[in-house]
Amino acid sequence: DDIVILDSLNYIKGYRYELFCLIKHTQTPHCLVYCLTSTDVSSEWNKGREADSRYTQEILDALILRFEAPDSRNRWDSPLFTIQQGDSLPFEAICDALFKRKAPPPNQSTKNQPLSSTNFLYELDKVTQDVLMAVLESQKTSVPGDLISISGATEKISFILARLLRKLRRQFISYTKMHPTENIGQIANMFVQYLNKSMH
Repeated sequence: DDIVILDSLNYIKGYRYELFCLIKHTQTPHCLVYCLTSTDVSSEWNKGREADSRYTQEILDALILRFEAPDSRNRWDSPLFTIQQGDSLPFEAICDALFKRKAPPPNQSTKNQPLSSTNFLYELDKVTQDVLMAVLESQKTSVPGDLISISGATEKISFILARLLRKLRRQFISYTKMHPTENIGQIANMFVQYLNKSMH
């Protein structure tokens, strides 16, 4: 069996959720190893790196500020192994997580289904744009914390900044183009679910 180790910052939970969607699509077990290090130690380690691979202090501070720590209560962050400096890796537990645990099943938004409608890309663009405009319009009279109902979706959306909403729409479209759904009527619901999961 092959093991893929993605040694990356993965510091945004929305990105970790995207990876989880890929994991569900390929139906493979996974785990997350979180190297927990203090800000001061991280800064000292960074200063000790070669100049061409060292972050400026400004960039490092920005990364630390934007970092969203993994939470084992989230499916995409679980199973979670938190390792601190000096800890020994729990190799057996990691091995069990990868080889003795069932892979997460694919769902409607991660199944790779054949493209059956020539209007799919048009509908994908139109429906997601309609959702985006509905959210932006509703937010003109709402405040952070309000929940917004969207036509065609079973879930409600909380307040989202416009620039982030547009970014998430682009990400959703890119992913859905590669994994189209036969049920065009589910696009709005899938998009709303994607937005909510990317924000929590």
